Amino acid sequence: MFIFASEPGRPTETRVPETVKNRQIGAVDQLNESKAAHASTNEATISAEDSARRFAQQRALSEYGEQAQTDPDQQNAYLPVSRMETTSIYSVDKTATLAEALQEMDRHDINHLVVVADNVVAGLIDRRWVLSWLHHNKADENAVRLSVIEMPSFLTATPETDAHQLARLMLAHQRDSALVIGYDGKTTGIVTSTDYLRHYAESSAQQGDV
Repeated sequence: MFIFASEPGRPTETRVPETVKNRQIGAVDQLNESKAAHASTNEATISAEDSARRFAQQRALSEYGEQAQTDPDQQNAYLPVSRMETTSIYSVDKTATLAEALQEMDRHDINHLVVVADNVVAGLIDRRWVLSWLHHNKADENAVRLSVIEMPSFLTATPETDAHQLARLMLAHQRDSALVIGYDGKTTGIVTSTDYLRHYAESSAQQGDV
């Protein structure tokens, strides 16, 4: 289990952890499109992948358990990020203008976009950040390209990462989203503050609190 925090910087592949640097990105609406297994894939390979997944899950449970023992106020049960993530992710190339980024968000009715550099995940932006940057820099959204400005910091987590731990880091870094990276290095989804609100609202409703 890991949570990776990037530093602010230009959109380059060095802004992501080693496990995702080689992740190739397809079309804008195919960022996390699953592909059929190659015909040569054998049972040994599948077994190894399953073992890696189970090991990651067991390690996450162990780490969360150790933290809970040292925190007497810990009331929340382990909640893997995979149960909260949104699997629909869209991207734009670093050569896109800020106007094109906003248009892409409008087209898909979303607020977050992955920025791609040389077919590799290189950043994560949201509508609020784009509008704030334009306001503070008094710039023309049609003239400024993502490649020439400093991207905000962003977080990545694994599917087995505890969602409560991720929430605390999102608050600490003042981020309202995080990319989810699978054990195989593939981008599986995104977790946003809206996902947390939806989860806790549904939990409260089930408990009869609302």
